[in-house]
Amino acid sequence: MKEKVLILGLSKSGVAAARLALKKGYDVFITESKKVSDIKEEFISIIDELKRLGVKIECGGHSDEFISNAAFAITSPGIPPKSEIFQKLNTKNIKIISEIEFAYLNTNIPFVIITGTNGKTTTTSLVSHILSKQFSAPVCGNIGVPPCALAEGKYDFLVCEVSSFQAQMTEKFKAKIACWTNFTPDHIDWHGGLENYFKAKAKLFLPPQEPEFAILNAQDERLKEFAKECENVIFFDDENDCGIKDGTIFYRGEKIISLESCPLVGHHNYQNIMCGIIIAKLLGMKNEDIRERIMSFKAPEHRLEKVRVMDGITFYNDSKATNPEASIVAINSFNNQDVALILGGRDKNTDLTQMCQSINQHIKTVLLIGEATERFEANLLKNGFSNIIKECTLENAVDKAISLKPDVVLLSPACASFDMFTSYEHRGDVFKQYVLSK
Repeated sequence: MKEKVLILGLSKSGVAAARLALKKGYDVFITESKKVSDIKEEFISIIDELKRLGVKIECGGHSDEFISNAAFAITSPGIPPKSEIFQKLNTKNIKIISEIEFAYLNTNIPFVIITGTNGKTTTTSLVSHILSKQFSAPVCGNIGVPPCALAEGKYDFLVCEVSSFQAQMTEKFKAKIACWTNFTPDHIDWHGGLENYFKAKAKLFLPPQEPEFAILNAQDERLKEFAKECENVIFFDDENDCGIKDGTIFYRGEKIISLESCPLVGHHNYQNIMCGIIIAKLLGMKNEDIRERIMSFKAPEHRLEKVRVMDGITFYNDSKATNPEASIVAINSFNNQDVALILGGRDKNTDLTQMCQSINQHIKTVLLIGEATERFEANLLKNGFSNIIKECTLENAVDKAISLKPDVVLLSPACASFDMFTSYEHRGDVFKQYVLSK
């Protein structure tokens, strides 16, 4: 008799988990809360395909018939622990694991993981790019490709971006190398508190899930303290392990690359590069190969992405900055320049004090858009910044910014996008297309 596995949600990760579970001989059930009429069109043909392969699928709710007698359930990262389906499964004592955990349990490919509040995607992409000089090391995880889709491939490593949602639902997952970029408040509601958010990530670094090597941020006080609980720690942004001296990034005394040669701007990006260097060195790569791969790297879209230079103005798309901490990183990347900053969107109601302080130091003009306008304006004024312009649309904000003739126009919203756009990618695409149309 086949073991029954329950997949929660018709997401990319859910579909990948279902396909892997089929190959591993499970009896696969998928339960989806949305009605068929509300499911994305791309998944309709997938539903038909999976049904032909023997997968049982229900849409529009979670029935007891589907849930009962499951050996375990695999969840998608977007389903919160407070959801109805989690409560039902907990009542029936059915264990819930993440798709990442299921992939790990069904592959021999070692994982290199990147987690953190900000910088995960850039670092994950960069690490894969560097390693690809010598290894087969595709990206996966929270970056878009489910690890279950790669679990049976012939790869040297899986370079996996891991969110706190995915980390929370792991028990046995052990990475070969685990990197924690930084820790700042985010997803507090989802996890039910800041400490729960920290613990979700921390478990990937502690027994029984401790990696062979832990890479931590020496400039993050919380992570510096946490390092005392970890084994085989290597610090980045640190004078002994990997840091910057005289305009050059060094790894344990070896010169790796000058900052001038780095394609990414800002100290946060130099930290991302340091993470990539450490991982590559741990896996035995040569300095000249590491340097060549860093220099050929192109930043992912929407992350302090240089769009164009027009009439002496440089435009940057940092639409991925959906919280103040991420925007602070972008803001602090500019010194002694006239910067017009476009801020705003759907407010996450996080504290704005530090961001306002950074704006005072680095920004000449702030252009506000979206639902957050009034609270952002009040906080800026309270913190002594008054050069504020309010606009109704992103396009109007760009036009106004251009008329000011600054050195830099920076879109770094510090907000979610859903008041005016379908996603941060959509917001960034609109910004780029409008700037490029000028």
